[in-house]
Amino acid sequence: MTNFDRKVEEASARVNKGVAHVAERLEKETAEFVHYLNNEVVPAVRSHSTKALRTAAEKLARMADYIEQAKAQAEEKDKKQP
Repeated sequence: MTNFDRKVEEASARVNKGVAHVAERLEKETAEFVHYLNNEVVPAVRSHSTKALRTAAEKLARMADYIEQAKAQAEEKDKKQP
């Protein structure tokens, strides 16, 4: 084996070791990120989503009341006019 071949093999081994280390760390970080999403982000989104839906429902109910009142006032006004 020539000196060049040995150096290529050594460099290849270093690159493979580095890639394996990066892949291992990436797998660990990805698992931690998924765990964080499932345990922290998803419950918070669900909580805020239900709060937003309740707020929207309340405002829609108020809007419906306003429309009904405006309609009743218009009908009353039409009855009073000859």
